[in-house]
Amino acid sequence: MLPGSTLKIFSGNANRGLTQEICDYLKISMGNAEVSTFSDGEILVQINENVRATDIFVVQPTCPPVNDSLMELLIMIDAFKRASAKRITAVIPYYGYARQDRKVRPRVPISAKLVANLITNAGANRILTMDLHAGQIQGFFDIPVDNLLAAPILIDYFKKKDLQDMVIVSPDTGGVERAREVAERLGVTIAIIDKRREKPNEAEAMHVIGEVQDRDLIILDDMIDTAGTLIQAVGVLKEKGAKDIYAACTHPVFSGPAVDRIKDSKLKEVIVTNTIPLNDKINPKITPLSVAPLLGEAIQRIHEGASVSSLFKNK
Repeated sequence: MLPGSTLKIFSGNANRGLTQEICDYLKISMGNAEVSTFSDGEILVQINENVRATDIFVVQPTCPPVNDSLMELLIMIDAFKRASAKRITAVIPYYGYARQDRKVRPRVPISAKLVANLITNAGANRILTMDLHAGQIQGFFDIPVDNLLAAPILIDYFKKKDLQDMVIVSPDTGGVERAREVAERLGVTIAIIDKRREKPNEAEAMHVIGEVQDRDLIILDDMIDTAGTLIQAVGVLKEKGAKDIYAACTHPVFSGPAVDRIKDSKLKEVIVTNTIPLNDKINPKITPLSVAPLLGEAIQRIHEGASVSSLFKNK
């Protein structure tokens, strides 16, 4: 624990519902701050209580509108720094720009690193996030980073399901490690979808590696954006004789036609967490699970100087 410091949690506008759930879990009141805009769109932050020498946690996923959410986070961090907060932890349940984590072609930026620099230079002393798109993004920061895993929440949910011969499916080769870890905890096997473009200007061909016929499947990913690849994968898996197909992810970005695609698909259910607010994107096939207890427990442990990694031991 920081000597003589008080724990306070504040929220931007990106996901105030999640922040309130975290505060309810910790049995504390949300900090009093106003985040508004001038008529030209500039962001105005006003902290309405004393935060001198306090341990501040700012909860703000950089979800759509991504750039507004990011600027809110940066300006709030600056406001707390100038108000003499003792430590500022940026709680970013969903870290936007994470997919731009390397140069995939000449003359493109590494935006995930740029965002890390912005947050650090704004004055954050620590980062608390969930299921980074690429784990190495932790190395983009020169301050401590705690990357929480939503897997235990998803695993607990699926353990209560009566699924027959369950198989965890990785939608691409990059997600194999995630799928294998969850499969091991559930005591089931995995399958992999290998995507490749056979010829220029032709659609991607999908090949399934593993046994899926007459099995219940869970397609596992860190995020669902437009759901185009997900729905394509469902079609291929159904052709291979799969029974019920579920999808699970931590971050429901759900941009563009994603929700309609899910609604009209052969998916049985899509399980997500509330790192990003669903707002009007709820439909009967989408089941949200709360990460507030996990984030709340991590915040408490960071404040007290206790281990965060022990949250995931034997889970």
